[in-house]
Amino acid sequence: QVQLVESGGGLVQPGGSLRLSCAASGSIFSINTVDWFRQTPGKQREWVARLTWGGSTVYADSVKGRFTISGDNAKKTVYLQMNNLKSEDTALYVCKADVVVVARSRYDFWGQGTQVTVSS
Repeated sequence: QVQLVESGGGLVQPGGSLRLSCAASGSIFSINTVDWFRQTPGKQREWVARLTWGGSTVYADSVKGRFTISGDNAKKTVYLQMNNLKSEDTALYVCKADVVVVARSRYDFWGQGTQVTVSS
């Protein structure tokens, strides 16, 4: 029905930058919010940032000032610009979208994730 595909992860040195993308496709009528989460083995999933379609953004304290979430309405894509990366940012980054589908029902959809590894 709706697919979310993340990309942009990789290996980066501490202090470096990456830009993650979360591209939505399928039977989308509208998108309400998109969240980024991250998960590491043995730890609980951690919420990172939220974009409310229309512009407002919220960040976890751990990434505030380093990460920026933004969206491209035409491409139905949300970006997470990550600067000054630290080893503790290493995780699988997953996006979640709160979507109204064309049938006017509302669902959460999740992507598969993209791995970010911060290491020298």
